[in-house]
Amino acid sequence: MHHLIIQYASLLAIILLVVMAGQKIKIAYPILLVLTGLVLGFVPGLSGIEIEPDMIFVIFLPPLLYEAAWNTSWKDFWKWRRVITSFAFLIVIVTAFVIAIVSSNIIPGFTLALGFLLGGIISPPDAVSATAVLKDVKVPKRLITILEGESLLNDASSLVVFRFALIAVTTGTFVFSHAAVSFVIVIVMGIVTGLVVALIFYAVHRWLPTTTNIDIILTFLTPYAMYIVAEEFHVSGVLAVVSGGLFLSARRQSFLTHRSRLQGVNVWEAVAFVLNGFVFILIGLEFPVIIKDLGPAGINPAIKYSLIITGVLIITRLASTYGALLFTIFISKYIKTADSNPGLKGPLLLGWAGMRGVVSLAAALSIPATLHSGAAFPHRSLILFITFTVILVTLVLQGLTLPALIKWVNMPDPDYTIPFEQQKQMVRKKLSKLSLDILENKYASQLKDNDMVKSLKMKLDADMELLNDWEKGDNSHRADDFYRDYRTVINELMTQQRDLLRTLNKKENINDDIIKQQLDLLDLEEEKIRQHFDHREE
Repeated sequence: MHHLIIQYASLLAIILLVVMAGQKIKIAYPILLVLTGLVLGFVPGLSGIEIEPDMIFVIFLPPLLYEAAWNTSWKDFWKWRRVITSFAFLIVIVTAFVIAIVSSNIIPGFTLALGFLLGGIISPPDAVSATAVLKDVKVPKRLITILEGESLLNDASSLVVFRFALIAVTTGTFVFSHAAVSFVIVIVMGIVTGLVVALIFYAVHRWLPTTTNIDIILTFLTPYAMYIVAEEFHVSGVLAVVSGGLFLSARRQSFLTHRSRLQGVNVWEAVAFVLNGFVFILIGLEFPVIIKDLGPAGINPAIKYSLIITGVLIITRLASTYGALLFTIFISKYIKTADSNPGLKGPLLLGWAGMRGVVSLAAALSIPATLHSGAAFPHRSLILFITFTVILVTLVLQGLTLPALIKWVNMPDPDYTIPFEQQKQMVRKKLSKLSLDILENKYASQLKDNDMVKSLKMKLDADMELLNDWEKGDNSHRADDFYRDYRTVINELMTQQRDLLRTLNKKENINDDIIKQQLDLLDLEEEKIRQHFDHREE
């Protein structure tokens, strides 16, 4: 146990160093972590780390899915629901079918059932990889929404395909009509289970006397409860977490306090970052183990099959995205769609962003070593090798080239014609105007007698004046100068205030809790200012 703790602590330190290096050289951290893990896999002391499939499915997958669902905009998700569902279900099934046909024809002794098993494993793209790559480049919001929404659902559809293919391989029997009915039941009941568990946790948050810490701990229990309950009933745990997460996320303002929301976001960001870091570095660490299992004689054919299947996978996704484009144009003649003519650039970027990751890893590792008869599972090592190669190649090849492709395509945002900064100032102005109207119409007497209310109105008046000044196009340079001067002044004030608080804290007659409280308020104010002006700093 002591040795294991040292191993994972060392890995965590390496993850932090690699992520910092990635930020410095502007390369997405999943790519660097996989490559780092690949190198570390040959280092004595770290090469013995093995990945348990249950650890990925039960420990890693529920919180990662829940965090993704929690940060998904339901408004955008619903707007692009048809595209998202077609990518998450139809394209996953088409991809699995194509991979099944190709693999069963090029690999000697590889049956169609094994092909569907492999197709179910490698069909779902990974949103963490794509969003990490897209973080530092400007890309239309719709592409991010579709990629993230797709990844929330495609995990479920691919795992259902994988589950039925695994049954067909291990038992030797497969009835399509039974599988089709079971497919629908697993999906529908997975969603229902997630919503039922979400309602229970909603009631706990809403009507029991919870604190901020209890609220945050409950948010960590929620995805595990959804996943485990669904899996106990043999329905989709992935869809349970996704549906329940989306339900609670859309209602967070009604059952969580402001402190729970603020602290919960910070805790969840840190936890999701660590979990994703471990997953990607473990992918690289496991690859040398798979190579060893193949043996010297099997490595060359395995490389050939892996590269062919990876190429087919990339081409299939690109073809599917353009197929979705053609279908959208056709169906727009009969029903209302979010965009009747999306253009050629979006499908290209969506197709090239299809990197594979954690779900493919977990599914491949969960293949049993033996069949029900006791015989060795056919081609298990080869399936594992192909899966890891697909993850590695798509992450490195597509991940490194995607930013350059985005810049070359230069796709404008067709949904938001008003610039981001202007939208932000417009919202802030409406909020300030609402507050001023309330003060002047409802609290007129307090404005005359209460100095604190007067001070609040003066602050709102100053905000309105500044926002009106920024709206004038001919004053844009002046506004930028004002912004820089303001940041210089406020940074100086906050630095000096912190220094004073630390000096006061050395006096024995000043309570340390008061100093900490004031420091926390300064941190909150600084974060508020950064949120107001962060777009100008980019």
